[in-house]
Amino acid sequence: MQQILGVDVGGTGIKGALINVENGEMVSERFRLDTPTPATPAAVAKTFAGILKHFDYEGPIGCGFPAVIKGNRALTAANIDKSWIGKNVGDTFGSSKKQPIYVLNDADAAAIAEMEYGIGKNAKGLVMMVTVGTGIGSCLFLDGKMIPNTEFGHLRMRGKIAEKYCANSVRKNEDLSWEEWGKRFNEYLQHVYHLLSLDKVILSGGVSKKFQKYEEYINLPIEVQPARLLNNAGIVGAAAYAAQQ
Repeated sequence: MQQILGVDVGGTGIKGALINVENGEMVSERFRLDTPTPATPAAVAKTFAGILKHFDYEGPIGCGFPAVIKGNRALTAANIDKSWIGKNVGDTFGSSKKQPIYVLNDADAAAIAEMEYGIGKNAKGLVMMVTVGTGIGSCLFLDGKMIPNTEFGHLRMRGKIAEKYCANSVRKNEDLSWEEWGKRFNEYLQHVYHLLSLDKVILSGGVSKKFQKYEEYINLPIEVQPARLLNNAGIVGAAAYAAQQ
C-alpha cells in the first residue's frame, strides 16, 4: 500500500492526512491548523511545517494551494497574501530530493480526487467541479482529462466577482439563510452552465456535506451532485497528484 501525505492549504485552515493512493482512503486522522493572518509565505511555511511535524512523515507530498499554479509557482493569490505571487510554493515549503512537494491549484486537487475515486469516475463530457469555501474554486474535465487552473469563481456577477457574491464565507458573513444563499449559488451555476454547456456539476468544499439544505434551490437541466469525498477531497487529490508525478 502506497501512502502519501496530502495537504490542502485553504483561506482559513491548512489540513493534512496520509492517503492510500491506491483507493483514495485516508489512513490517518485529518490534522488541521489555522491559516495564519496575514498568510505570508514565511507564516504559511511555518504552519505547513507544523503539519509535517505532526505526521512525522518522509516522502513525496502533494499540496493543493489557492492560486493558479504552473511549475510549482503561484501566478495568482486567491484568499491568501499577495506576496505569494511569483513564489515557488514547493521551494518555500522546503521541497527537497528526499521530500519533494508537488503543488497544484486547490480546486484542481479536489477535482482529481473526485474524478479518480468518487462520483466523477468514468464520467464523460464536460464535467465541472466547484469548490465552495472561503472563495469559489473550479476545475474542468473533458472526457476525464483535466483542464487546469480555471478561475470561474472570478466571473463577474452583479458588479463583483462571483465568489464575493455567493461563496460560503459570504453566506456566513451576511448571515444568509440557506434559501437566500442557495438562490444566489443557483444563479452562479446557471451562469457558468450557459457559458460552457456543461454536462455535469460536482460540488466540493464545506457546503457539499450540507447539500440537502439548499438542493431544492438548485435548478439546472443537468446533474448536480455533492462530492463523495466531501471536504476531504482536496487532501486526497493532492496525494493522488503527487503519486502521478
